[in-house]
Amino acid sequence: MTIAFEQALTIVKEKLAEARPKPRAEVVPLDDAAGRILAEGVVADRDYPPFHRSTRDGYAVRAADVAMPPVELRCRGEIAAGGHFDDAVREHECVSIMTGAPMPKGADAVVMVEYSESHEDTVSIQRSVRPGENVVPQGSEARAGSSVLQRGRRLGAGELGLLATVGKSRVEVYGRPVVAILPTGDEVVPVEHQPEWFQIRNSNAVALSAQVAAAGGVPRRLGIAPDRPEALRSLIREGLQADLLLLSGGVSAGKYDFVEQVLAELGAEFYFQSVALRPGKPLVFGRAQGKFFFGLPGNPVSTFVTFALFGRPAIAVLGGGDFEPPTFLRARLSRSLKPPRGLTAFVPAQVTSTAGEPAVNPVGWQGSGDLVGVAAANGFIVTHPEQGNLVAGDWVDVMTKN
Repeated sequence: MTIAFEQALTIVKEKLAEARPKPRAEVVPLDDAAGRILAEGVVADRDYPPFHRSTRDGYAVRAADVAMPPVELRCRGEIAAGGHFDDAVREHECVSIMTGAPMPKGADAVVMVEYSESHEDTVSIQRSVRPGENVVPQGSEARAGSSVLQRGRRLGAGELGLLATVGKSRVEVYGRPVVAILPTGDEVVPVEHQPEWFQIRNSNAVALSAQVAAAGGVPRRLGIAPDRPEALRSLIREGLQADLLLLSGGVSAGKYDFVEQVLAELGAEFYFQSVALRPGKPLVFGRAQGKFFFGLPGNPVSTFVTFALFGRPAIAVLGGGDFEPPTFLRARLSRSLKPPRGLTAFVPAQVTSTAGEPAVNPVGWQGSGDLVGVAAANGFIVTHPEQGNLVAGDWVDVMTKN
């Protein structure tokens, strides 16, 4: 039975939630934490900002003194970022201040330098300001002791910068799940080999390894499984020692497609075996010997797309994080497109900008075996089962490639 894409995604999410694996935690240096899943909650070690902070170069003033510009103020000194002013700003006084510097006592706003004229020891202010203008109040970003990052958060550049800000030079993260990768088929040969005219190189293992690493997993290639049940059984057993097994090929209804047969012999429970996708319809998901597996279609583009849709969010959960479903953006179609009826389709495309709007144009490709077309794309147009013919200018869903 073929099920809808949304139903398949829900099944993967629910089955992973039921199992809810408990990945080990480890403490790593901050520089090694990129892409990892946070295993601890993090709190602010002090107020942020720790003082009332100027957001502009200009003059720290009392807003009441500049309510009726132009006005002349006595300039008491200067505060650079990293410095401070020990005295207080009093009536008809100001202090020169730089972006990022702490506000002096008594001042409640900053007049931008563009609206001032400096003299020997006075400044002419040409514009009024409201109390609090061009100032970030102390503690407005986070109060000391408040939560700034929760356990389960994936650590990107912004999160790493925040961890550095609050002094976390070492951070507790979950271990990366090990993902076994097993391409199948007698027609597949190692990349370094010169293939016969009827053979193909093992591109799926290379692409999947890169996708797994980008998703936060540790790829473990198991070689190439031949189209013989005994050899395939041994390699699948080895793959089930990992946290997740990805097989590519051997899941269709062909004479030499033995993957599902061997998995069944190993006691596998199959949650689905066909999804209404293009490319990627013969997609298998299940569990055997306590480990989840995906049987991905063997065509390279099908493998690429189905991993992005299902494998990537599964690795997030196995790594201690939340289920991360694919995100679809919107763009205007640059030329007409005829979607397949009854399927969710992913068409390699180039996303650009036209007249300030996101635009997307299908690239020339020859189907699910064409990696040249995928390499020329930076995303995929997503069409849905109920959609009719699309014309230039229609808004469509887009999934980025990375």
